[in-house]
Amino acid sequence: MYHQTNCGCGQHSHGAQNPTWHHGQCCCGHDKAPRRFPTKQEMREELTEYLNQLKAEAKGVEERLADLGES
Repeated sequence: MYHQTNCGCGQHSHGAQNPTWHHGQCCCGHDKAPRRFPTKQEMREELTEYLNQLKAEAKGVEERLADLGES
């Protein structure tokens, strides 16, 4: 699921350790603390993407079964 490790200021690298938070303020001076839980829209988008991946995988399995059935 969605997990944001920085405040969104762009001053934190992707692989960096989590910034220091004190009273809702990031170590870089921004006051936007990371969200702990995804929004409904983020969950909807993630689940839709997952469903599309499952459908593609199922299609591949069906094609493989069809190939095996023709032998």
